[in-house]
Amino acid sequence: MNTNKTYPSQLTYAVEQAVPRKPEAAAAAMPTRSLREEISYRVRYFVNAYPLLYMPMARYRHRYAMDRMVRPDTDLVIEAFGRTGTTFANFAFLSAQRRRVRTVHHTHAAAQVITAAKMRIPILVIVRQPEEVALSHMARHHVSARPALIAWIRFHHRLLSCRKAILFCSFDQMTQNFTPVIQHLNEKFGTAFDVWQHSKENEAEIFEQIKSRNRGRFREDQSEERMRNFALPTPEREALKQKLRAQLQADSLAPLRHRAKRLYQTLVG
Repeated sequence: MNTNKTYPSQLTYAVEQAVPRKPEAAAAAMPTRSLREEISYRVRYFVNAYPLLYMPMARYRHRYAMDRMVRPDTDLVIEAFGRTGTTFANFAFLSAQRRRVRTVHHTHAAAQVITAAKMRIPILVIVRQPEEVALSHMARHHVSARPALIAWIRFHHRLLSCRKAILFCSFDQMTQNFTPVIQHLNEKFGTAFDVWQHSKENEAEIFEQIKSRNRGRFREDQSEERMRNFALPTPEREALKQKLRAQLQADSLAPLRHRAKRLYQTLVG
């Protein structure tokens, strides 16, 4: 198989193909921000950047969740700042394994990654363009652009000190051809994970698994919850992000945008 081949991913173009069930669904209203939500967001993404603060609380909160807390028997940590495709990566990776493999994922906490690095556990961190992720966070968490950018920067900056213990890949690498990413993972950490073959057929199967999970988690009448939490693009959420883009491009945020872009280039080029 030519591992350099790339595939246009549903994570990239699903929105253009999606058809809302109701005409008004695509006309997403601007979210109403609340001071409580913004403070909660700022505190959460500050705490989860530091192991001393985050890990004791996370161990209690996730004490029954085998896939949320890194432990000595963890085989692989798959992490990223939220809205970066870890659902796809985890589903695809696990679908290829012929033996039991324990992954830890979806905490979106730099503290978890730092802890795993100290434990010498293999780590894959997916990095997405900061402005796109910031827009997703603004839409989902009802926060303004500044805290979303600051949280993105803090998450990735905290990982610089242990970057040699992490395999970083870009969102585009993961969505266009995940096969060589897993191969590089094996090369870097001396592991023998089975390699998922990225083809249109296999990708469609993974997206169907994600859609099936979404159908189980959200009812059709939960339109707002559906828009904010689906692990795949929806027309409603994309329409909302377009409305928020002007706020993100404010001149006052230029230093933060430039800092985030430099950090992105440092990690994945």
